[in-house]
Formats: sequence, C-alpha cells, structure tokens
Amino acid sequence: MFIGAIGCEPLQLRRVHLENSRSLDVYRRNGGYEAIKKVLDSMSPDDVNSEVKKSQLRGRGGAGFPTGMKWSFVPKDSRKEKYVVCNADESEPGTFKDRYLMERDPHMLIEGMLIAAYALK
Repeated sequence: MFIGAIGCEPLQLRRVHLENSRSLDVYRRNGGYEAIKKVLDSMSPDDVNSEVKKSQLRGRGGAGFPTGMKWSFVPKDSRKEKYVVCNADESEPGTFKDRYLMERDPHMLIEGMLIAAYALK
C-alpha cells in the first residue's frame, strides 16, 4: 500500500489492491457510485464546481493544472452539446500512472466522468 505525504493512502488508490477490483460489484461494495448519487441527490452543478475548486484537484499530467480552473473555461450559457473526454494517452516516456488506475479501478474513472458531465452541463 502506498502512503502519501500526510500519512494516509491517497483516495484514488483505495481500491486497487482489492481482488477483482475492476468489477462493478467490488466497486459498489466499497463505496463506488456513492459520490455520483450524492451529487445527483443533493448538489447543483455550481455546488460541484465549488467543491472541485476548494479541493484543489489537479490533473495528473506534468503541469498539474487545476481542474476547477479548467472547468471554468467551459461556457455555461452555450446551447451547444458538451462532451467529457477521457484522455488516456500516456505519451510521457516510462510513465504508466493512468493506465494502472484505469486497469485496476475503471469504475472510479467512469464515476468521475459522470460527475464532471453533471457539473459542466
């Protein structure tokens, strides 16, 4: 188990060690899809955006760009369709940080994309 700088396991790694971690049943038994349920039941898109900004969540690319700032670039009043895209390209030589998470905990990625789509609608 990886322990982060503040002495606790990073949230994005909390399920990767579980047997059959990529299955829907394992994901749901371990808290999966509870975040999207909370978002849809009790938060507005603006609430989600505020939480993301407060969390200081950053991209996993080399620049560590703040997600809340990136989301703020999406026009809110546009009638055009919006798309959430998962860029799974790992073109940095010798790094496979994203592939590991996608292989071991794919539902976390899907849940995050659902939350992003709701926040950006």
